[in-house]
Parts: sequence; structure tokens; C-alpha cells
Amino acid sequence: MKLGKEAEGLERQPYPGEIGKRIFDNISKEAWQMWMKHQTMLINEYGLTPVDPKARQFLVQEMEKFFFGEGSEPPPDYNPK
Repeated sequence: MKLGKEAEGLERQPYPGEIGKRIFDNISKEAWQMWMKHQTMLINEYGLTPVDPKARQFLVQEMEKFFFGEGSEPPPDYNPK
């Protein structure tokens, strides 16, 4: 879905629950790697702690948007180096 082309799938479900199943069924390795880089940027720019339940909820929402919605945007003041 993310890349709009056929690509190699994931070897296993990368995340628990229903969203993990949707990702496994629909998302390629390449798109998952794109998400991992984007997620790292979100964690760093927003100063998130992944073990914090609110941070995890935010990341799941962004993951949903990234793969299946309008896309996950970087913070407004984000300046890639």
C-alpha cells in the first residue's frame, strides 16, 4: 500500500495486535524500513520515550496514518540535516 507496487513482504508480524496483522498482510519490508526511519525521527524530534503509554499511543496513531491514512508528517519545525 505505502509504495504502490509489489515488493517483498515482511517475514513476521512486526507489531502486536490488529495493526500488526494489517501491516504484515499489506506492507513490504521496504515500506517498513521507511517507517522505522520516520519513527526514529518522531521519537527524537518530540523527545518521546517509547515505554511511555502516551508515546506508544501517539506512535501507533502515526504508524496508522503513515501506512493507511494521509501520511505521518514531521513536526512543523523539523529541519532534516
